[in-house]
Amino acid sequence: MNKKGPLYALFISLFLLLPGCSSITVLNPKGPAAKTLSDTIILSILTMLGVLAVVYILYIIMLVKYRAKKSNEGYIPPHEEGNIWLETTWIAIPIIIVAFLSVVTVKTTNAVENVPEGYKDQKPMVIYASSSNWKWHFSYPEEGIETVNYVNFPVNRPVEFRLYSFGPISSFWIPQLGGQKYAMSDMTTYLNLVSETQGDFLGRNTNFSGKGYAQMEFTARSMSAEEYDQWIKDVKATAPKLTEDKFKSLLATAHVGQETFSSTHLSFSPPPGEHSEHMDMDHSNMEMDNGNMEHQENKDIHPSPAPEKQSEFDSQPNPELNSPLPSSPAAEATHQSH
Repeated sequence: MNKKGPLYALFISLFLLLPGCSSITVLNPKGPAAKTLSDTIILSILTMLGVLAVVYILYIIMLVKYRAKKSNEGYIPPHEEGNIWLETTWIAIPIIIVAFLSVVTVKTTNAVENVPEGYKDQKPMVIYASSSNWKWHFSYPEEGIETVNYVNFPVNRPVEFRLYSFGPISSFWIPQLGGQKYAMSDMTTYLNLVSETQGDFLGRNTNFSGKGYAQMEFTARSMSAEEYDQWIKDVKATAPKLTEDKFKSLLATAHVGQETFSSTHLSFSPPPGEHSEHMDMDHSNMEMDNGNMEHQENKDIHPSPAPEKQSEFDSQPNPELNSPLPSSPAAEATHQSH
């Protein structure tokens, strides 16, 4: 039986699968933040491959050089106390590798947390992205419009997404434009992205938040400045106003399609915490430590996922819970005898 057949088949399958790596969205960046993350991922992979190459080469050398042969039967190698240079080398190399990757990671994290280089002279466009089970609401305070499950923005314009949630923690992620950032119910987080290519990009929630989170996707469209301005005009001319009742209905509905409104929910349900110049200037709705009252009330609209069935223990009270704990060894023995 040829034992090399399965090994050859494994190598052939790997070569066939490698071309599919080009379709991985995180390695196909369309913005500077995503490019920085993609370069860091590739650098980390190459570093790992370098380590594996050295280990496998040394492994093969040791197998070949020190294998058992007829010519050295009965050979007993001399006792060695160790080699200070070898021990220093194999301790220092991992430290150097970890330190190198740590520096790269810190620099990458700092770069993607701020407005990308080359765009710092532009004022970022602010978009509030709030999540609810299981949908995304995008509020444009400067334009006074709101969309559900899709977001549009101009190409080559920095966008500052301000993230929060009306339900469980969600993870806002547009893989081709940047990394993910969590949206939480009692605070606002910030994510700076820029698209350098026009087109549609898939966005989604990557944090498990219930049975419907797999369908919690949205479309991020990057368009020219002229197309964006025309879209804003069309929305203001044709889309209905977003009323408080309609917004509460959206929050209470599990899944909806793409919707567009010519006003936002920010006026009657501001985001939690400090919410900048786009809200009331006297900060009258910012007294709560964990967000304003309107946000807390709308947050309570969300139905918590109920268990599909009761456990067999749910309807059986434990009488031992109401009995006093033993206070002495004698009482403990009596308690255990029951």
